[in-house]
Amino acid sequence: MRKLLLLLGIILISCSGAFAAKLPEEVQAYINKTVPGTDIRFDGVVILPDNTIYLPLFPSLFSDIKQLKVKESFPAGKELNQKPDIIIFNNDFVMMKVISDGEGHRTVLHQTTPPLQVRTGLLPQDMLVPSGLILPENIKGIVGNLKIDIKNEDIIKLSVRESFEEFLDDNDPIKQQALIPQLKNKVLFVTTNYSKNIQVLEPAQSSPKYSLAQKSIPVDIEAVQNGKFLLVTSYERPFLDVISTADSRFIKQINLSTFPEEIVLDEANNKAYVTSPSISTIFVIDLKTMSLIQKIKVNGYCEKLLVTKDKMFYVDKLKNEIWAIELNNNYELKDIGKFPNVSALAYANGRLFISSRTKSRIAVIDYSTLGLETEFTTVNKPVAMQLYGKSLYVLGAQNNVLQKINVENGKEIDTIELGTEGFSTGFNKIQGTDLAVITDIKKNKYTIVDLAKGKIIKTYAVNVPINDIIITDKVKEF
Repeated sequence: MRKLLLLLGIILISCSGAFAAKLPEEVQAYINKTVPGTDIRFDGVVILPDNTIYLPLFPSLFSDIKQLKVKESFPAGKELNQKPDIIIFNNDFVMMKVISDGEGHRTVLHQTTPPLQVRTGLLPQDMLVPSGLILPENIKGIVGNLKIDIKNEDIIKLSVRESFEEFLDDNDPIKQQALIPQLKNKVLFVTTNYSKNIQVLEPAQSSPKYSLAQKSIPVDIEAVQNGKFLLVTSYERPFLDVISTADSRFIKQINLSTFPEEIVLDEANNKAYVTSPSISTIFVIDLKTMSLIQKIKVNGYCEKLLVTKDKMFYVDKLKNEIWAIELNNNYELKDIGKFPNVSALAYANGRLFISSRTKSRIAVIDYSTLGLETEFTTVNKPVAMQLYGKSLYVLGAQNNVLQKINVENGKEIDTIELGTEGFSTGFNKIQGTDLAVITDIKKNKYTIVDLAKGKIIKTYAVNVPINDIIITDKVKEF
């Protein structure tokens, strides 16, 4: 079993025109050089750092050119950094700026006689149309089969009152809480077990600023691309939903034809892994195109997924069996062994750390031999682990403590009292920082921990029952 190859191979999903529109490489290079920091979204929409939006128009046939340059612009003689209404390149690719018509709608420049490249161009057929967009009659041919909806029916942003969240206390007893510098320009996305909606909170604030309406109670959420998008799996929904945080809209639904659960990110390789335990499958999502690119068939009811640089680990919930998948070795599947009531996995320096919730112990497996290297007692009811450098942090739910362990010798470095007097369950790293957030499901509190210094920075109380919290960069709203 230890040398068993994956029973079903990797199924590559072909990238057809139905998926994301890819701008020509020379156009992308021009954009990045002219306006650094521009976001070229996976559906082809171009968003400048100040949130100016450009729609791409693809010609039916690109002109053969030696070097890309602006052929024509309106107003004339303008480059992208001067934000003209229309840019026409010498390969016949067109970019049209989204502007306001002064009546609350979005549109593009109206021209009595539009250039040929505009009249014959075509918008990406999978593009998320800016909300409220109305096109001039004489260029409606650029739409193709794309749906243009001038209403705001796809906006999922709800005020707290509008969302009818009955669990919120009208007379919030929580006083003003000081904002720590580490949470400046951050935003919190909070899920609860009482509502379908995702609550959006400002740091240090106890009540939601607004909610993002969902079609079912979320199972898992993750923020990607510096908080620009949320990936969401929900109960009884066979989709991975993609939400744009800049305009609070469902931007895409990736149909997985089954019920997905956990989402684990590998942003270094622009991938997300999504589990579907009921069909023993792990889906691979390309974060550049927001599309399904692989299906990995595995053994058992896969959960507690852990992704490292070149390996993936998971637990078969039904058999308490741990498996490893070698991502760079023809997806070889290795049986690590059976362990009782596994609560979390961590991997560092060729060693797999396995915590048992009921035994309050951590087993260390030497991956090269698959043998048990050592085993030691840890905090009561360990529910989550985070690796940071040479330290392993273990969250103990029963006594609300965070244990810091030296990964090289397994010895305890420190035990940090959380002081929430509740029941801690979540332990998520805040991407791009040395911080992590610990959630208390009983007391509705979250604690910010500095993993580099091994100390608590601040604990905040909220007016929302907490299931999970994702903290990410705040994104400019459209």
